Amino acid sequence: MPTRTSGGERFLELGLPAMNPVAYAALIALLVVAVLVLWVLFIYVNSVMRFVLFDSVVAKQCEIRQYWNRRQKPGLRYFAWQLLLFLAMMVGLTILVGIPATFALAVGWLKQSSQHMVPLILGGVLLFFLVTTFVVLWLIVLVFSKDFIVPQMALEDIGPMEAWRRLLPMLKSEKGGYAGYLGMKIVMSIGAAVIVGIAAMIIILLTLIPIGGVGAVLVLMGKSGGLHWNLYTITLAVVIGSFLLAFILYVVSLVSVPAIVFFPAYSIYFFAARYRALDAVLRPAPPPFLSPEPSSY
Repeated sequence: MPTRTSGGERFLELGLPAMNPVAYAALIALLVVAVLVLWVLFIYVNSVMRFVLFDSVVAKQCEIRQYWNRRQKPGLRYFAWQLLLFLAMMVGLTILVGIPATFALAVGWLKQSSQHMVPLILGGVLLFFLVTTFVVLWLIVLVFSKDFIVPQMALEDIGPMEAWRRLLPMLKSEKGGYAGYLGMKIVMSIGAAVIVGIAAMIIILLTLIPIGGVGAVLVLMGKSGGLHWNLYTITLAVVIGSFLLAFILYVVSLVSVPAIVFFPAYSIYFFAARYRALDAVLRPAPPPFLSPEPSSY
């Protein structure tokens, strides 16, 4: 007696077509290269848009095309700086994790771990705190680069290293102020993430409920009409899912706009009180008052 299989089982039975392992390797390599290219492109767009956002907050109006064309030079500098930061992160983590792991493997602690529990536990705790400290410091450098290095690069046409050289004396002279700024930003980021997350979840649910109902009706109609999972129906499902995902990402981005604008504005006005060039742009001096000349009779 033939056994009945469900739609999900038939979907799993489709499998992948037979393919040469070399072709699989080439496909994986192509995907890796594509992801790397997209990541670099994203970092570049993020770097230039950071200056676009700075100009928009300072000017209190958004002219993306104009600011984008004007900020290519500092954007490229900041792009290189961000790549350098990510490279430093990878090298630092490789050193912090790789050297202890290599040492533990060389002395045989990993092969006979049960006999070396004490040094492994103590070393693991120490390694955890070292990695955590390194990551926190890296994040502070990343945040301060966005908040305090970008304004200097935008206003004085200098590179990131020169901007950091000027920022360090400010940090040393007012450690408490910048530490308070960092703590306040963490608290506000958590609050904003909760609020934006709740709002986005409500919108997503309101969107998915009717779409899910329509999708369920279409699936039932397809089953009653004799449709089953094949190349065409899977492709159609992937296309519809991609459009739905793009719509959800758009909605979430739209909900996040107030937070995206607020935090750069907060950092700009905080830094303006400590950076004269930025303060002069935000609060330009009023024009000199010219007394009217006495009329001659």
